[in-house]
Amino acid sequence: MRDHIKILGILNIVWASISIVMGLIVLLVFGGMAGFLSVTGATYNDNGGILVAPFMAILGVIIVAVICIVSLPALIGGIGLVKYKSWSRPLMIVISVLHLLSVPIGTALGVYGLWVLFHADAKRLFDQNATLYFPPQPPPPTVVQNP
Repeated sequence: MRDHIKILGILNIVWASISIVMGLIVLLVFGGMAGFLSVTGATYNDNGGILVAPFMAILGVIIVAVICIVSLPALIGGIGLVKYKSWSRPLMIVISVLHLLSVPIGTALGVYGLWVLFHADAKRLFDQNATLYFPPQPPPPTVVQNP
């Protein structure tokens, strides 16, 4: 099960990285279109291009922000899975459910993630790692006073 958890973490890191890169490409395209519209609008005295250019740039920034807000938790959770952190299991369960909405690759990743994370061995592994990082503390010493 350790291998499945590590594979799931790597797949989420790759999927989130691809999404972020695609978001940056969208920003580049929208920024380029905004620049092109503002230059051609100023050159040909067309106010339509100058008026639309800021909206194109803002739309590109909004799209990138949404993509990053959706992709960063998957990236962080994937890194946590690779390092077998106990907090990454519940985070990745939620992200795997959200991946189900992204057809077809996200759906496959979500189903695989839910299968791996709800497996009894995975639960035991993450519970074991939590106790390794946070061992039970001994009780404080009691002081006995002599009368």
